[in-house]
Amino acid sequence: MDKENVFDDESDSEDEGKVMLNLPDSDVDEIEDQLNGIGLKYESEEYSDDDDVYLLHEMSKLMVNQINIPANPNWAHNGVTVAGGNGSGGATNQLNEPCGLFVDDDETVVIADWWNNRIMQWKNGDTTNGQVVAGGNGDGNGLHQLNWPTDVLIDKETDSVIICDNGNQRVVRWSRRSGTTQGEILIGNIQCYGLAMDEQRHLYVSDVGKDEVRRYQLGEKNGTLVAGGNGEGDELNQLDYPTCLFVDRDHSVYVSDRDNHRVMKWNKGAKEGMVVAGGQGQGSALTQLYRPRGLF
Repeated sequence: MDKENVFDDESDSEDEGKVMLNLPDSDVDEIEDQLNGIGLKYESEEYSDDDDVYLLHEMSKLMVNQINIPANPNWAHNGVTVAGGNGSGGATNQLNEPCGLFVDDDETVVIADWWNNRIMQWKNGDTTNGQVVAGGNGDGNGLHQLNWPTDVLIDKETDSVIICDNGNQRVVRWSRRSGTTQGEILIGNIQCYGLAMDEQRHLYVSDVGKDEVRRYQLGEKNGTLVAGGNGEGDELNQLDYPTCLFVDRDHSVYVSDRDNHRVMKWNKGAKEGMVVAGGQGQGSALTQLYRPRGLF
């Protein structure tokens, strides 16, 4: 596969985020209606102590790595550099054409440092140098190497990173434990680009060669088709170069359908998707997208 074709730029855990509220019985129904009204779900359990009702709002069951953005946010005009920012290069304080990234709940950032054929990790508070946690041994197909990695995520269950090793057409896993010198192949013979994982640790992988997205149980080789798979095209049951992915609490899959200039949503079990952004041809109008990639 041509390297330019891959990155062409022509223009969580069960205990995560629990919130406990002490509320009178009369408020429970109202809160349930409000949460369900905006598409959120919660689990409630009643305890006899002092006749209080405890609502356990388990954020990990709402959305993996959910970020709540208000309808009319006030954005800061200047961002803060959290990784790189020292020019293009291969030093540990640099990146070179970074592609996919993943932010853990402790604000650790891992980045697919595409041109450097490595995965870099910056922990919260690291202001100078990152850490190479996978690859960094030149481009190649050895288990100690990566070749044009396009996406990465953290699997906290195994304290590892899972990587789309695009140039080698494989998905690999590298432990983050000290002393790790090579990874292991999870899925081979796949032109992977994007990754996502749901709360049940199912792995979702986009395949730009087959224009489809599949869901895998870790250790499974074939997976289950969840989006596309009907050849390259722009019909609602097709994709054209699917890149980045997001999976919500209902296991709906959102896909950056790059060469169709749109974002698609495929509900669990659906035979076709729906356009949720773009789909009006390539362009710069607010109704349009141009070769979209990342999304959350």
